[in-house]
Amino acid sequence: MQKSAELTYDLDHFCQDVRTSLSNSEPLQQRLEAVAKKLHVLLLNKDFVAATFNEETPSGKDVLYHDPELDFYVQAHTQKAGKGGLPHSHGESWAIYGNAMGYTEMTEWKRVNPETDDHAVLTATERYVLNVGDTRTYGPGVIHSTAHPEKAYVVRVAGTDLDAIPRFKFRKSRDQIV
Repeated sequence: MQKSAELTYDLDHFCQDVRTSLSNSEPLQQRLEAVAKKLHVLLLNKDFVAATFNEETPSGKDVLYHDPELDFYVQAHTQKAGKGGLPHSHGESWAIYGNAMGYTEMTEWKRVNPETDDHAVLTATERYVLNVGDTRTYGPGVIHSTAHPEKAYVVRVAGTDLDAIPRFKFRKSRDQIV
């Protein structure tokens, strides 16, 4: 008796599901949560993770997929041990982070002074860890930072090319964390 082939949830399936989720008429946060759930499933696919990351993968990011119609990106990020990111937002866009291997320490921030001030004063509102398979959504304007005490492998889905849009970036020389 022959066993039927089992369908594996891969990058192609994930990207199709992202297109479907982003194209519906639900509020943005519900669409992002649907994408985050599918990213969780993708991150549990050991074949996908092994094909995307390994111990020799250099630090940095790699575009796995760009949808030209909806303009979302799926990127693989390899974070070196000891890397800590500064608070930032994705401007008018959004992002979903998911850990494939290792873990990411996340902090969400709130600006406590007027946006008209020439510097930002931030206070931490939430701290948590993303472990293997964990995902989290960051809607437009959400300020957050990442830390990687150990080497980590992250998949980030973003609503556009985040390097090409205006967004909040913390400046150590002028801004303050309280």
